[in-house]
Amino acid sequence: MNGKKDYYETLGVNRAAGEDEIKKAYRKLALQYHPDRNPGDKQAEEKFKEVSEAYQVLSDPQKRVQYDQFGHAAFGDGGPFTGGFDFTAGFEDIFGDIFGEFFGAGTGRRRGRNRGDDLRYNLTLTFEEAVTGADKKIKIPRHGPCETCHGSGAKPGTAPQACPTCRGRGQVSFQQGFFSVSRTCNQCQGQGSIIKNPCADCGGAGRTRKMHTLGVKIPAGVDTGSRLKLRGEGESAAGGGSPGDLYVVIEVEPHPIFIRDNLDILCDVPISFVQAALGAEVDVPTLEGKVKMKIPPGTQSAKVFRMKGRGIRDVQAYRQGDQHVRIKVETPTHLTARQKELLKEFAASGGEESHPISRGFFEKMKELFG
Repeated sequence: MNGKKDYYETLGVNRAAGEDEIKKAYRKLALQYHPDRNPGDKQAEEKFKEVSEAYQVLSDPQKRVQYDQFGHAAFGDGGPFTGGFDFTAGFEDIFGDIFGEFFGAGTGRRRGRNRGDDLRYNLTLTFEEAVTGADKKIKIPRHGPCETCHGSGAKPGTAPQACPTCRGRGQVSFQQGFFSVSRTCNQCQGQGSIIKNPCADCGGAGRTRKMHTLGVKIPAGVDTGSRLKLRGEGESAAGGGSPGDLYVVIEVEPHPIFIRDNLDILCDVPISFVQAALGAEVDVPTLEGKVKMKIPPGTQSAKVFRMKGRGIRDVQAYRQGDQHVRIKVETPTHLTARQKELLKEFAASGGEESHPISRGFFEKMKELFG
C-alpha cells in the first residue's frame, strides 16, 4: 500500500457522487488551498496537489473506472496508467473568470471585447398614458459606431494591427510559483490589436457621440418606478464590442381626481347632506367615463363603495383592480334666512335624534366623564 489517501475522501464525496458534485467539491478545495492564497504555506501547497490529483482521476470517466477497480495501483508502475499528474489540467474549464479574484486576470484566454455602458432615461407620463399605454419618442445623447471608420477606429484604408506585446492574444503570461497565469496586456488593454493610424473623426475610439431618436412603446399599466429595458440601445463599446442597454424609468404625473394604489384607484365624490339622508343617484367618474351610482339613504361621510373591475389592468393584462368611491358629505354654507329657519324646524321636530353616530358618541362620553 503506497499510503495515499483515498481520492473520494480527499474531495469529501462518496463513491456514488456525480460529475457535478465532484467538480463542486474540487472547486471549493482548490480555491481554499491554492498557493496564491497561501503564499509560503507548504502544507497548503501539498493539499492543493492532492485535491488536484484526485480531481484529475475522478473527473475522467476512464480513469475513474480504473481507480474504482485497482485503486492507486492503477496509476503506479505496471498499472494501466503511468506517469505524473498535470495539476493545472482542466483549470480553465472549471474556474473561468474566477481566477481573476486572486490573479487579477483570466486564465490565459484572450479577453472578450468590452461591452458598452447601460444608459438611463427618465420618462414622465400622464396618468392616462400610464393606464392605457402610449407610443413615445425620446431623444438620447449616446455614442454610436463612427460612420467614417465603421467602428474600427482606424483611418479609412488602414486596419488595426496585432499588438506586438501580446501578439494578438490580449493577455501576457508569466510564471507565478509553479503555476502559469496571465494578465491583461497593458499596451492594447486586452483588445489584441493596436491602431497606428487612427481615424480623424473619432480619434481611434471607433465611436462618436450623437443625439438619437428612439420610439418607445409604453405598455398599459405601468406606474412610477417601472423600468423598460431596450436591449442594445445603450452606449456602443470602444473597439467594436456589443452595445449596452437603455433603461427607461417611468414617472407618472398625479391626476386631479384619481389616486392610484397599485391596481386600484380611489376617488372622492361629494354629495349633499340631503342626498346622503334620503339617498340619490349620482354621477361618478371612472377610467372609462361617467357612470351612475346609487347612494343608499343614511349614507355617512367617508363611506367607501367598491366598483369591481373599474381599476387598472396590470402590464401582463392578467388582473384588473377595482375603483373605490369615498363619499364626502358636504355641509352647506351661505344659507338663506329661509334655509336656516327650515333647519331649525327640523331640529325642533326631533330631527337631531336621527343621528345614531352622534348619539352613540355622547353616550360613551357620558359614561366616561359623567
